[in-house]
Amino acid sequence: MIQAIGLTSNPCKELPPAVDDVSFEARPGRVTALLGVPGAGKTTTLRLMLELQRGRGITYFRGRPLHRIAHPSREVGVLLSEVPGHPARTIRGQLGMVCAAVGVPIRRVDEVIEVVGLVSLRDERLGTLSRGMDRRLGLACALLSDPHTLVLDDPAGGLSVTEGRWLHGILRAHAAHGGTVLFSTDDPKEAARTADRVITLEGGRLVADQEAADFARTRLRPRVAVRSPHAARLGDLLAKEARAAQRSVEVVREDGNRLSVYGSTCADIGETAFRHGILVHRLADETGDMGPHATLPAEGLASAAVVTSALLTSASATSTPTDDAPTDDAPTDDAPTDDAPAIDDPATAVAATGAHTPDEPGPATEARTRPAALPGARDLPQLPPPIAVRQAPSPLRPLRYELRRATGVGTGYLTAITVLVTSALLSVLLARIGHTPQPRLLAAWPRECPLPPAALGAGLLGALAFGEEFRHPALATDRGTVPRRLGLLAAKLLVASVTALALAVLTVGCDLEMLYLVYGRELVGVPADWLSLSASWIGLTVGCAWAGVLAAGIFRSTTAGLAAVLAVPVVVVPLVQKALAGPSVRKAAGFSERLRELLLMQWPFGGARYIAAGARLVAQPVGGALMLSLTALLCAYLLTTLRSRVR
Repeated sequence: MIQAIGLTSNPCKELPPAVDDVSFEARPGRVTALLGVPGAGKTTTLRLMLELQRGRGITYFRGRPLHRIAHPSREVGVLLSEVPGHPARTIRGQLGMVCAAVGVPIRRVDEVIEVVGLVSLRDERLGTLSRGMDRRLGLACALLSDPHTLVLDDPAGGLSVTEGRWLHGILRAHAAHGGTVLFSTDDPKEAARTADRVITLEGGRLVADQEAADFARTRLRPRVAVRSPHAARLGDLLAKEARAAQRSVEVVREDGNRLSVYGSTCADIGETAFRHGILVHRLADETGDMGPHATLPAEGLASAAVVTSALLTSASATSTPTDDAPTDDAPTDDAPTDDAPAIDDPATAVAATGAHTPDEPGPATEARTRPAALPGARDLPQLPPPIAVRQAPSPLRPLRYELRRATGVGTGYLTAITVLVTSALLSVLLARIGHTPQPRLLAAWPRECPLPPAALGAGLLGALAFGEEFRHPALATDRGTVPRRLGLLAAKLLVASVTALALAVLTVGCDLEMLYLVYGRELVGVPADWLSLSASWIGLTVGCAWAGVLAAGIFRSTTAGLAAVLAVPVVVVPLVQKALAGPSVRKAAGFSERLRELLLMQWPFGGARYIAAGARLVAQPVGGALMLSLTALLCAYLLTTLRSRVR
């Protein structure tokens, strides 16, 4: 059950708020439509309910606000816009990522694909999908975690009649299984045809809350659509005959050569046209829209104000922080739940829950009304509680999510192939020129280049790990930002490390093979200090990958991540070299012996030797600059994370 109370958006400068004091309910087992013309405040209302936009008010989903639910994606399925996935990712790959994010088994993907009718398109890329197929994919993402509540913004917009009928059939089936469905639309006929209850917005305010049958009776009116090249003459004749027969017939001249005739039939209009020799191109029965004000009787204004105030009164205790506030495990006693007994008496339902009977269209007030005669009115808060936009939750299975993200598109594979080919060609060219040490030859690292191709490739792949998240935010499709959580960061750093390690090993192997094929065994000997060289090489590639991940996460851009990787040899290394070139009166002689004395025992497996080797690597200009850059980036990332949590 959804219970929205006092939803009000923040005004922009001197403009009035887009949504002003909207309160309504959507009950389980029923489909509720949020109706309004474009600009009426439907999308803003949904975003306020889902805490995606700052404002005031509170929305309960089965008795709990969204921020008090441990796993919101398992409670509420959301479809507010197109699926912002990577254009090269397949439907199955996109749903697999979402599975890892919401923590459901991968087998759920095939089940949902079959439900939404995408079995034959599971391997299609997102960039090739039509509007209808994209809506099906968005609905699949919303249904993936089997939520109780569905909130959809204009789900049938841009769809054909057949696709729209299919989509509403899916929503009706979800409601039939006990779920709650709330969708927005600007078509009153669609709302009356597919919903059980219709909530009408106009100018950001609620003007009607009715059952679908009462909505159709008060707002929709049958008419006859006529198209004729002599529409004006036919309209005059119809009005004249209606006056003569004393019948209530209304003729409305539409654009062009069209007429809308209310109170008559196709047979009567056809006979009139035939008698007077008027050519008719179209004659059909339709349902006309009388406008939002047709659903609001004048006598319902006062009762609507009382209902809105009563709804706010019943929620004031729940919205005030107390020791009995709802937790993630149990709803409050006052909040409605699915287990609450049904109320058969409409009058009792209005008094108990704030729902509206068909005779009372719903709350519609020009301002927040606080009747003095209402018991406890002086205890009401002056304004609803503020809505804080919170950061999107981290994926429940971050490592699986990152692996599926990295392997779901061909960017990583293409980058790796480019690095290997470039390194092999550079190593052959450097060997032909000569005067290049063997370590640089195996790494394909000319002295004129700031970094070898493998380190640049590892840095680019690391920058893509966060850069693609911000460009195609699968984790936060509606918030527009990616959660900077430590679990997600650890998963990205781990995958980037493994990728950089594999790239480093494959680069040296490919270079050795190319040198052997072109020049023989002369240049493929193993250096004497291969262990320290290998550690330096792996540290360089992994460090560049980490720098790309951290910088892209901080600056929200792949370009910024790659720029941070290039800044290490171009900017930081000269500064470190300048600092080390100065006079020194102290040296770190005997460092390994003092490490051994630190634990008062022998280091196992020669650990002191490896630690000393690591210290020598850090003492080098490139190693020190990379370590300094990584430390600064990590501190900046943690500071950004803490700052967002404080907000």
